[in-house]
Amino acid sequence: MENEHFIGKGVAEMNTKKIIILTCVFAIAGLAACDQLQPILHPTSPSQACTDGGQVLNVGFYACFSPVSYSADEEPTAEGFSTHLGYEADLLTALETMEGAGLSFARHPIAVWPDIWLKSAYPEYDIVGGGITILDSRTRDENGDKAVNFTSGHIKFRQSLLVRTEDAERLADYADLTSDVRVGVLYATTGEARLLELTGLVDANGVLAEGTRVTTPQGTVVADGTVMYMITAANATPNLAGRSHLYPPLENMPQVIYFGDEGGESELLDALAAGTIDAIARGEIGNRDAVKAYNNTFTVSVLDEEVELGGFTLAVEDAALASCIDEKLNYLTDDRNIGYAEWVADPLIFMRRAEMWNN
Repeated sequence: MENEHFIGKGVAEMNTKKIIILTCVFAIAGLAACDQLQPILHPTSPSQACTDGGQVLNVGFYACFSPVSYSADEEPTAEGFSTHLGYEADLLTALETMEGAGLSFARHPIAVWPDIWLKSAYPEYDIVGGGITILDSRTRDENGDKAVNFTSGHIKFRQSLLVRTEDAERLADYADLTSDVRVGVLYATTGEARLLELTGLVDANGVLAEGTRVTTPQGTVVADGTVMYMITAANATPNLAGRSHLYPPLENMPQVIYFGDEGGESELLDALAAGTIDAIARGEIGNRDAVKAYNNTFTVSVLDEEVELGGFTLAVEDAALASCIDEKLNYLTDDRNIGYAEWVADPLIFMRRAEMWNN
């Protein structure tokens, strides 16, 4: 999704079901902790098989979040679009390798981000992943009913600001983001939601500050400080759908410009390089990866203090399966002591853990 430095490889498996192929239109940036969920799953026996051994679970994976979860080829019509790579791909492959776990996956790329977490409640998918932050609001459908459960978290995220290196001192804190600063975000992500909260553009409930002007396909709307104008990590009010530019009501708040309609995260990076925007607000993992990909012409200038967790989703009726998979994931990550940094240093680390399990 964000650059050409792909680290680690996942093994894709195909079945005869139709692969859902969509154009990459939105990307995940990184993720807010405003309603972080720590699900309580029923404990399972370490030796328990998660399925009967003959069942192949359909995994919907987000295709545009390198290096966490992405397709080998970003072109939806290419054969490589169905090949799953990245941190989560390697986790899934290690799960398949664990003897007695009874886990086998067929992987299907999903390229549209909003509400991806709810797709495990659809018949096409048993599991959905792609660097999805664990939030209670993301477990509920449009009616507010519980639709999915998260596993308990296998990767840690922090929000950050990516800037051109020459601007690192000028934009060294969220307080430096004034109304003449243009911050790029990816639509409908927790990176967006966290930026708005940290800069005061929304309150803790996601209500936009009064006087905020928002450009939408229907024209410019002005927030009145009520729940009629809300943006959260899970959704936004209908009058803000398709938003493209947010103008702050006060001088000590930044402009927010939205990207991702066509090129996902690459649009953000191109805009930063061209000077169209001054900063990118998204997760640290993607931003650190971009620093390397762009040969240090970019710099991560700010790190959020909040730590977030990412997990897979499964339908609420699959709670027992979620619990069993979660127990295996906790083993592979050594109860979160092995994470993204360890995987970057040793992309085979989860396979080594699986081999230890087998021995």
